[in-house]
Amino acid sequence: MKSINPTTGQLIREFAELNDTELEERVARAARAFQKHRRCAFAERAECLLRAADILESEKRELARLMTLEMGKTLSSAIAEADKCAWSCRYYAAHGEYFLKAEALKTDTANCLIAYQPIGVVLAIMPWNFPFWQVFRFAAPALMAGNVALLKHASNVPQCALAIEDIFTRAGFVEDAFQTLLIGPERVARLLEDPRIAAATLTGSEAAGASVAAAAGRQIKKTVLELGGSDPFIVMPSADLPEAVKTAVTARNINNGQSCIAAKRFILHETIADAFLEQFTRAMAAQVVGDPMDEKTQVGPLATQKIRDDLHKQVQDSIAAGARALTGGHPIDRSGYFYAPTVLTDIPKNAPAYHEELFGPVASVFRVPDLDHAIALANQSRYGLGSAAWTTNAEEQQRCIEELEAGLVFINGMVASDPRLPFGGVKRSGYGRELGHAGIREFVNVKTVVLARVSATQPSLSE
Repeated sequence: MKSINPTTGQLIREFAELNDTELEERVARAARAFQKHRRCAFAERAECLLRAADILESEKRELARLMTLEMGKTLSSAIAEADKCAWSCRYYAAHGEYFLKAEALKTDTANCLIAYQPIGVVLAIMPWNFPFWQVFRFAAPALMAGNVALLKHASNVPQCALAIEDIFTRAGFVEDAFQTLLIGPERVARLLEDPRIAAATLTGSEAAGASVAAAAGRQIKKTVLELGGSDPFIVMPSADLPEAVKTAVTARNINNGQSCIAAKRFILHETIADAFLEQFTRAMAAQVVGDPMDEKTQVGPLATQKIRDDLHKQVQDSIAAGARALTGGHPIDRSGYFYAPTVLTDIPKNAPAYHEELFGPVASVFRVPDLDHAIALANQSRYGLGSAAWTTNAEEQQRCIEELEAGLVFINGMVASDPRLPFGGVKRSGYGRELGHAGIREFVNVKTVVLARVSATQPSLSE
């Protein structure tokens, strides 16, 4: 497993994968850890999460540098990512016990409880684009619920994966409650067949999600999938145009354009399209592309050469089909995996930019005559993760809330995850939820407990 700096293309460090014997031992240790960790009081788990948060905050610059070196996000955004992970730990430390508190209710014949109990070892298959946040938004609630975790992280961020394990170890969790597995994707199916692994969660591509869901389904195991997105960003005539443009640039280029919930399809009402497009194109062209360690940089490199090359092919194929590039449309001629911020318009239906997710700083722009067409175009995508609508008209806002086929709808704002709010998608963007109270309840046994009130006249079950 190779850690390569995407800013330079240089090899940083190489790691050997776990062999079969080592992998078996890790799974066995996780199963033993679960029997101890599940019996820890909520207060003990909360204390460990708080210590993890302290580590993240006190070492955020070192951890951020590691993220930037391995996958190329700007240093400032990596620092913010470490802070967000700490926020999630603190949130579940404060609220996890309440979210999982047994609920009492009564029927005509019994006192009943609904209990929320941990299910066991959860395999987390995580991506490289938010190498800490994607892991912590699963791990904080999972560990607070009493589960234990095995992390199979993306192969290009092994140092981040090992650093996360070290944080949980130093935080004082039961030994082996969180372990990193340095293995390739071809060994995931075998892990899912292991009866000691109770469930799996994946954030990644549509293809990866389908593969994991199929393998887990054959074993009747619970999965949560957060997959791709091709988020619409609708702008109507009543919108605050300067604010919408400013947010659109940030929303498209966040994490160097490599975010599932980045705005990707900009759907503009024809009466404001020219004004929006002129301002938006100028701002995209002005983005500072460069070394992500430099505080002036706004867009760093893409994470790997393949990601950059695949993106460029999508852009070139779209242009060949009839789309126009108003700015960008090419890799930047320098070492590393840089791509120029790009704006595509006049996109025909047969172009990749019309129906595929573009994972990089490339915006696809469309014009529509009214909200009906805007919503219809937004919903044409096979994805349904996030969506944003810019309008100050209350009726239009309500229609977007009700009719956009997405797991998240933001009105006059940028789509973002928040530990307090459920996060996930519909359609090909996956199923299940992370974060909020819904996230911590994904990997628990919702157990119904009935305490019967037996009376002298009550018939026995044998009757």
